[in-house]
Amino acid sequence: MKWTISILVIIALLGALVIPASAAGTPTVTITDYKVNPSVLMPDSFGTITITIKNTATSASVVQKIGQQSDTAYDTTKTMDINVNIENVKLEGYGIEVINKDFNRVGEIGPGQSIPITFSIRAPSKSGMYYPEVWIDTTDGKSTRYPIPVNVNTAVGIQRQAILIMDSSLGATANPGEEIPITLTIRNAGQTLADDVTVKIENMSAGVSPKNADLYHLGVITPEGQQTVQLVLLSDKKANAGLVRIPVTISYHAIDGVLRTQSTAIGMMMKGKAELGFVSVDTNPPRLMEKTPFDLTIRIENTGTGEAKQVSAKIDLPAEGKKEAFIGKIKPGNDAPALFLLEGAQPGNHPYTLTIVYTDDMGEHTIKRDMKLYVPSTDMSGTIIALLIILVIIVVVGYRYWYQPKVNGERKFPWERKS
Repeated sequence: MKWTISILVIIALLGALVIPASAAGTPTVTITDYKVNPSVLMPDSFGTITITIKNTATSASVVQKIGQQSDTAYDTTKTMDINVNIENVKLEGYGIEVINKDFNRVGEIGPGQSIPITFSIRAPSKSGMYYPEVWIDTTDGKSTRYPIPVNVNTAVGIQRQAILIMDSSLGATANPGEEIPITLTIRNAGQTLADDVTVKIENMSAGVSPKNADLYHLGVITPEGQQTVQLVLLSDKKANAGLVRIPVTISYHAIDGVLRTQSTAIGMMMKGKAELGFVSVDTNPPRLMEKTPFDLTIRIENTGTGEAKQVSAKIDLPAEGKKEAFIGKIKPGNDAPALFLLEGAQPGNHPYTLTIVYTDDMGEHTIKRDMKLYVPSTDMSGTIIALLIILVIIVVVGYRYWYQPKVNGERKFPWERKS
């Protein structure tokens, strides 16, 4: 009985025996990608090396057959994937200093799967090309060795790229409150083409903004080629004078298809423009008399966007006296008086020219205005007429009350006769 039980147990164990079949692919690992950051290291500088480890077998598996009925038939057939167990990953420097330690017991990677590993490194003090090796040890597998090229301050292996440079030129003076036409020139100073180039005008200035579009698509710019953009900026009348920078973002696809973005700016000097004119003309005394001294006051107003400096005014009236006035500064929206002290003028209408000289951010300016001054003449005819009237009254009274009674022989005045 005991022998019968023992035989049955042995038969059951043989029935559950796993028989491996040929794997679809022998599992192992390889490095499918690596990246050195930065791509060119300076001597004694720090950087990183990132590798991608992948299981090369996309469907590595074993077939588990349970319960053999005959030479070719089994009760159960089960397929299982074979993972690769990574025991150790290290970087052998060969001139490059490896800062972090080895990666032990990384774990398993399934068929077709991959994992990234990053090493911290330090470049040597001597320039050149270095080739540190990545060592990967797997369980029951082959060890993998993979060299990684590291460039330390050399031109070897550096990928040539497109280099976009932007130049801007103003078609007019940048004055607050006015439209500013600008021509942007984007040229490629690199050795490869730049594809799908776009230029975006960023609106980060409160005083200046694009009038129409702020995004321009230029397409392809070949090496040594260029494209131009015509745009108009609007400026606020209250914008402060001085340097204004309008940010610009240039985006393009490099020859390797990677989207690259660079930032630049349009620089312009915003200049204030003064505009002067006269507000009023007054005299003291208000009513002039010929050859009588008087003061002439002309108020000058600044209606522009910039400060008027070194303001002076003069007149060419045919009169003696102080005919020049220095005012100084007039800020936008303000006015100031120009005072002229004159000794008097002949009667009549006197046309004269007011000349104003000033400077602003745009330079020196001279403006002239035609003016007119009237001086009434001193006329004695009214006084003479009044005297004549008084004289006539005296004659009439004398004739009526003195001469006529005398002629009548009464030799008395009317009031004398009554008495």
